[in-house]
Amino acid sequence: MKRFHTTIINDGKTRLFLPAPFDPGAEWGEKPRHHVRAQIGPLKTRGPMERTEAGWGLRLNGNFEAACELKAGDVVEVQIWPEGPQLEDLAPDIMVALVAEPAAKAFFEGLATFYRKGWLRWIDATTRRPEERARRIGVMVEALLAGRKQR
Repeated sequence: MKRFHTTIINDGKTRLFLPAPFDPGAEWGEKPRHHVRAQIGPLKTRGPMERTEAGWGLRLNGNFEAACELKAGDVVEVQIWPEGPQLEDLAPDIMVALVAEPAAKAFFEGLATFYRKGWLRWIDATTRRPEERARRIGVMVEALLAGRKQR
């Protein structure tokens, strides 16, 4: 988890943007996308961190903006952490399969939590049949290599 103070800015369109004073790739490992959870004061949100001209940060969605009174120029305290299962949290057999196929690993790490958990639940549903688990891991890796988010 990272904790910092930042000044909310307007993203140049119609949304608010929370600049982050760090590179998530350097902190949490390089990935195509860093899906995170954030707490801004007492308010919570989630989404992918993005790189803009202002650096890395989190774009606040319209629902979040409507639920609070934050505006560009406000200084806020932020806590931010990676969302969902991370590579180091995976079962050894799944981790070995992903590490063996770097393109599949990179695609998996860039998926939203919903898709990562979907794959893991499907694989973990085979507790009584280890051969089926191995087959499902192979299916997942092939699908990820093909750029598919789900089966």
